[in-house]
Amino acid sequence: MTTDMATGETSAAVAASVSGAELQLDQVTKRYPGQREPAVDGLSLTIPAGEIVTFVGPSGCGKTTSLKMINRLIEPTSGSITIDGNDVRDQSVDDLRRQIGYVIQGGSLFPHMTVGRNIGLVPRLLGWSRRKTAQRVDDLLDLVGLDPSAYRDRYPRELSGGQQQRVGVARGLAADPPVILMDEPFGAVDPITRQRLQDELLGIQRELRKTVVCVTHDIDEAIKLGDRILILKQHAHIAQYDTPDAILAAPADDFVDDFVGSGAALKQLSLSRVSSIQLSRPTTARVGERTADVLARAEAAGDTAVVVLDERERAVAWRFPRQLRRTQSVAPGDREALVTVDERATLNDALDTMLVSGHGGAIVSGDRDRYLGVVDFHAVTDFMSTWEAQHEEAAREKARRAETQT
Repeated sequence: MTTDMATGETSAAVAASVSGAELQLDQVTKRYPGQREPAVDGLSLTIPAGEIVTFVGPSGCGKTTSLKMINRLIEPTSGSITIDGNDVRDQSVDDLRRQIGYVIQGGSLFPHMTVGRNIGLVPRLLGWSRRKTAQRVDDLLDLVGLDPSAYRDRYPRELSGGQQQRVGVARGLAADPPVILMDEPFGAVDPITRQRLQDELLGIQRELRKTVVCVTHDIDEAIKLGDRILILKQHAHIAQYDTPDAILAAPADDFVDDFVGSGAALKQLSLSRVSSIQLSRPTTARVGERTADVLARAEAAGDTAVVVLDERERAVAWRFPRQLRRTQSVAPGDREALVTVDERATLNDALDTMLVSGHGGAIVSGDRDRYLGVVDFHAVTDFMSTWEAQHEEAAREKARRAETQT
């Protein structure tokens, strides 16, 4: 039995928690009438159950076509696609699509339906009871960080772009499908919202372990999200299919090297996870707690700000003493307005968040937005210095071995 060093989970525990299904594409080809060359030419790969695999490549390389053939939005010309060994052509298109989550840019919500009805659409089509569907809607809204009581009855026009995208993700998960397809899901939002949505997807995946196939044009997003990355050339020919670390450390050829971009070592460092950093634990306060008691604790600890938590251990505010003194008890905060990072966020994301926080650090959250601590500039720079020293020593050792072999 092996142990995942990043999470501390045994291989048996990981296998038991996986709710995704293995995908296999075998010589999948798509030819469009009137075109001399196929859009997808003999694509073969295995996508392990419970992993996120990102498809990336130049425009027109066939990545979106490949994705859409999995749920038969585009019918393959030849080849086979199986989900846990079952050919996708062995059932009707409608039945297949109800068992595969599909998330696209902007969420693609029905404007005349409430958030609750949008999310509950597929469960209702599958014959779920009203009570079961309503409970599923509330569970999923909570999972994607939206208060069910506040958002269940709103319409899409009443939501921000990021909130619409979260609802789109919830709708894709509604019927608990083993496979989720995502086509440029975060391409239409601002950078900070995009980072938060990426973090939330990683948090959801940490909990549910679905099989997720995600098309993106952004190599940094592919590296951040993907357990594995599929880099495609024209006609969906595979340039490299491997883990992010393997691709950054050893690009398969010049095409991959150029696509990843310059400074692969620096990119590898900047895309290290916040979970690799030692977090600090500044003073915390509960909503409703006596302000005088909180200020006394903060002063004794030498902290210049206090993280406010709600009853579910979620950070809702990060306040300076002058802000706390305005009330006798700790006031609630706007969790939606508080910018945090997930523990699986990258150092790049953490640094971006620090620049807009005004605290010289970033609040770090885990499952269901549970507060874990704070990452600050000193912790990040110390980690980067250590990493750089280790990387340089490894490079020198590699050079020494090369010299002894010549």
